[in-house]
Amino acid sequence: MSYSPFARYYDSLTRNVDYSARADYFFKVLAFFGHKAGLTLDLACGTGSLTLKLAERNVDIFGLDASPEMLTVAQQKSAEAGRNLLFICQKMQQMDLYGTVDTVVCMLDSISHLTTVKDLQDTFGRVSLFLNPGGYFIFDANTVYKHRAILGHNVFVYDVGDVYCVWQNSCEKNNRVGITLDFFERRGQLYSRSSEHFYERAYETEFLSSLLKKAGLEVCAVWGDMSFAPPPADAQRILVVAKKPE
Repeated sequence: MSYSPFARYYDSLTRNVDYSARADYFFKVLAFFGHKAGLTLDLACGTGSLTLKLAERNVDIFGLDASPEMLTVAQQKSAEAGRNLLFICQKMQQMDLYGTVDTVVCMLDSISHLTTVKDLQDTFGRVSLFLNPGGYFIFDANTVYKHRAILGHNVFVYDVGDVYCVWQNSCEKNNRVGITLDFFERRGQLYSRSSEHFYERAYETEFLSSLLKKAGLEVCAVWGDMSFAPPPADAQRILVVAKKPE
């Protein structure tokens, strides 16, 4: 899916995300393992908010995403910031880069949008293929706990001024959640409605580790979100750090 309406409202709905803090955390993770970012790929970069924050910190970075609408927003933001960043429109599981990279980062649950084992394995395989020996793959993912206990069959409502969003979840087998987003945008005295529907899937940590190993990557750490400690039982997001052996 391309997230056509979602792309217009994504930044409004994620105003609570502190991208500066996440960029700083990214550097702390790299420092923990004594790794320099080098040429970096922001995988499933969306509207490019993290890409820009890392570029501002002098990371040689480019972004990749499957949604042309998301990338249009990212390119506009890059131009407004006075930067000429490269953005590539490709699916994660089919990415074909022009060369290898030193670091791959994939944040804010993008991995959870890979709802089949084949797509997940193919993505890990493509990351491994284009990652230099000694390079790191850093990503986060939703937990099974979040899908069962937080998303579940619940409904959330967001009113962020320029758009009113109703977020409806339907928990299915294999820890997959069907998500329907209804957007209501004020137009004078009326509202226009648009919708998106997509799926996310949570995977057990051990299963993620096994697929990374199969792709030729070594798991170096599994931490709770924005921490350097093992994830608690009620963690909603985990961070995984994997390395391609030298």
